[in-house]
Amino acid sequence: MADWLFALLPLPFVLAFQALVAMGPMMGLVGGLLIDIDTGMPYEDLTPTQVYIGMALYALPGVVALGLMLVRRSRPNLLLGASSLLLLLAGNFFPAGLALYSYAGHFMNRRFLAAWFGLNTLALLVAYWGYPPGTTVVFWVMFLVVPTLLGLWVGTRRQLVERLQERAARLEREQHLMAEQAITGERTRIAREMHDVVAHRVSLMVLHAGGLEVSTQDPHTVETAGLIRTTGREALAELRGILGVLRDGETDTAPTAPQPVLSDLDRLLEEWRGAGMDLRREDTGNTHIPVPQAAQRTAYRVIQEGLTNVAKHATGARVTVHLHRGADRVEAEVANTPAPAPVNPPPGSGYGLAGLRERVTLAGGSLSAGPCPDGGWRMRAIVPTDRPDTEEGDADGDPHAPGR
Repeated sequence: MADWLFALLPLPFVLAFQALVAMGPMMGLVGGLLIDIDTGMPYEDLTPTQVYIGMALYALPGVVALGLMLVRRSRPNLLLGASSLLLLLAGNFFPAGLALYSYAGHFMNRRFLAAWFGLNTLALLVAYWGYPPGTTVVFWVMFLVVPTLLGLWVGTRRQLVERLQERAARLEREQHLMAEQAITGERTRIAREMHDVVAHRVSLMVLHAGGLEVSTQDPHTVETAGLIRTTGREALAELRGILGVLRDGETDTAPTAPQPVLSDLDRLLEEWRGAGMDLRREDTGNTHIPVPQAAQRTAYRVIQEGLTNVAKHATGARVTVHLHRGADRVEAEVANTPAPAPVNPPPGSGYGLAGLRERVTLAGGSLSAGPCPDGGWRMRAIVPTDRPDTEEGDADGDPHAPGR
């Protein structure tokens, strides 16, 4: 579009100047061929039609020179050569000024620009040899010097903007690289700490459980030790997968076991029953409705976290796990009665419930947890299965609506 504007906007001025050159004997080497120098009028043997044809022939080189504006950035030499020739023959300085401005604005070869500027200056002196020196200097400054300086300013500014953009892009890439390096280093440090502390402790627990299983004669103790050893090994396997994710800097996947879903819930409950928890499960709703894998994993983690909290803070309490499958949601609840005796819970991170709430929120659901009127505790999560904005189900399908 800019090339077309450069070609079309100066066209009226160039054509008018070429018509003036046809009648002006002191402009360029071929100026004034249609007039009688003595009388200043067209030759008597020229008809008006011939005069008009001659003026059209004078205008044709100007149209050609401006047409070369369309290739001013791909073949600048053609435009520079044609404009210089037009200046020398017809004294038309418009295309020459545009050509110098365009070359100075888009190309960085200053020596080449200086050579063309000098050639155009020489062509201007020859074309206006008979004019007063002051007029020639004015033409030189206005139509050669000013366009060249303006083109140099535009080109320098364009270079500056491009370099600033390149620098900003380079700095952004460097920041991303530094952030990735920092993330990779932190993930590696976390993985190292988890391996050195958690994996070591769990391995030691599994080792002692295996020794107790072999050395004791009590069947109940053997069963409990076996459960501890199996659970510890599973924890080590999951920890190994987590460490693989943390240490892998290119992907967030690792060769781990499939994530647990609702079909693995029976195994989880049996493990807690084997650990001595008084546990009961209730399933309501349409159990044949398919539930997305993501919603199943979220509901499983909710129940898993709820049972872990009961084991920590309400040892010996009766626990009820409610699972309801609705048309557009799955609801998971873990409720327990008050602990029969005061409990001294083991130290914890304090972020289990917060992390679980974040997980449920990311799934588009809601999580509520709080004490019950009888002194127990209730944690309930509603996870949508078809709409990300579902938060609460209807009271008819909710097995634990107010008044239960």
